[in-house]
Amino acid sequence: MAVLALDIGATKFAAGRVDSAGRVDRVSRVPVPHTGAWDVCRALLSEVADGDRVTAVGIGSAGPVDVPAGVTCALNIPEWRSGFEIVDAVRELFPAAETRFAIDGACLALAEHRWGALRGTADALAMTVSSGIGGGILAGGRVLMGRTGNAGHIGHIVVPGWDVRCACGGAGCVEAIASGMSSVRWARAQGWTGETGAQLAEAAAAGQPIALAALERAGTALGQAVSSAAALLDIDHVVIGGGFACSGEPLWGPLRASVARHAGLSFLRLLRVAPSELAEGATLAGAGILAVER
Repeated sequence: MAVLALDIGATKFAAGRVDSAGRVDRVSRVPVPHTGAWDVCRALLSEVADGDRVTAVGIGSAGPVDVPAGVTCALNIPEWRSGFEIVDAVRELFPAAETRFAIDGACLALAEHRWGALRGTADALAMTVSSGIGGGILAGGRVLMGRTGNAGHIGHIVVPGWDVRCACGGAGCVEAIASGMSSVRWARAQGWTGETGAQLAEAAAAGQPIALAALERAGTALGQAVSSAAALLDIDHVVIGGGFACSGEPLWGPLRASVARHAGLSFLRLLRVAPSELAEGATLAGAGILAVER
């Protein structure tokens, strides 16, 4: 018998086997395809199942989602934007499996609370800053899901100063300004010739002016969003992971300065914003916990 976890991410799908403690191993990853997303997911899950009877599957998906309906509307997958019934599709593939579904930010918060920087913390925000920006909220030691399962969707907090169009259809969302993909687009518009967030971070570390400006812009916007969320939620701990969050001081320096500027209320004076302690795969790890625990 097998328990599986599935991560529907911004640029990749990942799946793995889950042990009784919720830890994930035997992980396989594939890039998100231009078309045929479910066919790729199905093949990935079948590969990881390896012919064993599957008893449970935990799914973490990029959003938006409709958890009660079992539907993902992941913005990064054009054929799914109007809605794909991911839970029904997984149940058809594994009829004997109990299938549990959450937005990727909720899975991230589960993983950080169990194994990461939020161990022992009751009220906090877990964020991922990578190709996109997502988050999950801990309140009273539990992950908040919200009416449709989209609670914690911090990537679409609107920050002042940049009227940039977002893939969600709005403007000024922090994801449209501070994600890795958005920062690369901005830097290229200024004349930078690289292609990835990792290359942008390397250029900033080397002192390249456009790259430094891009990371300062991203860090400032992230600090605004974090300060707003902390005031709304009455939290004093924010942990940020994801590939682009590993860009070092050129990103974190402006982020901390922005938080210091905007988090001025008395109950925010002890606000801590720290890097994640989890390596790549935190969403998949959270989906593993989801698979074995309600």
